Amino acid sequence: MRLVIVESPYAGDVAANVAYARDCVRDALARGEAPFASHLLYTQAGILRDEVPAEREQGIAAALAWYRAADAGVVYTDRGISRGMEFGIAAAKAAGKPLEFRSLAPPA
Repeated sequence: MRLVIVESPYAGDVAANVAYARDCVRDALARGEAPFASHLLYTQAGILRDEVPAEREQGIAAALAWYRAADAGVVYTDRGISRGMEFGIAAAKAAGKPLEFRSLAPPA
């Protein structure tokens, strides 16, 4: 299985973004990939608080470290590109990892 890091928004409309991220993970699994979505893991109660700047930065740094092991980054674009996603895109490029831009919306 190809190891992929899921890039999708978290901040803003958190409830809608979490639901969207879950759909993205499901999409990656359906493609036969092994996805990692740090924003679904690290923001769970008792782990890190996204609203605390130092904890948010710690979570971003931990997530970006996974690009050393990942085969690719997959960027889901239906809800736009957030600042956190921009960090992930830059990290993938710096690590020489391919990026794929995806949409869950059916083609028009």
